[in-house]
Amino acid sequence: MKKNIVLIGFMGSGKSLIARELGKRLGSEVVVTDALAELGEGQTIDQIFKSKGEAYFRDLEVSIIKEISLRQGIIIDCGGGVVLRKENLQHLKHHGIVFYLQASPEVIYQRIKNEKHRPLLQVPDPLGCIKELYNQRLPLYSQADFTIDASDASIESPVVEILKKI
Repeated sequence: MKKNIVLIGFMGSGKSLIARELGKRLGSEVVVTDALAELGEGQTIDQIFKSKGEAYFRDLEVSIIKEISLRQGIIIDCGGGVVLRKENLQHLKHHGIVFYLQASPEVIYQRIKNEKHRPLLQVPDPLGCIKELYNQRLPLYSQADFTIDASDASIESPVVEILKKI
């Protein structure tokens, strides 16, 4: 496998679980962009957002994407907001096959409603926030090479569909 497999989608869409399973089946390294940001900053994403702001985090994300997209044959598990910067998607598509893992806002909310580490959900109406962000990002996610339905509780179907496409 020369091209990278890139997974994009909203938080809670299953990117991390699917990336790990693809990594096992293909014997490929999985690179998690949020983990690289946390490692580089010595802080969690939530702490980076609080101490330095979202704009700083998005700049950091751009530099991470530029660097890792140049590698070959890896699986890239992108943070949910990676599509907010146009250059990220350009780099990822140039060096990989981009898969958008699609799940409805309601499914996403059910998956992540009890997670406290999601900085964009620390609001009075998290489902409303998810719906608003989802609708803003949908045109960006839709620029992926392929859209994969990730609504089901099982990761088997999305994993098999991705393997068929590559």
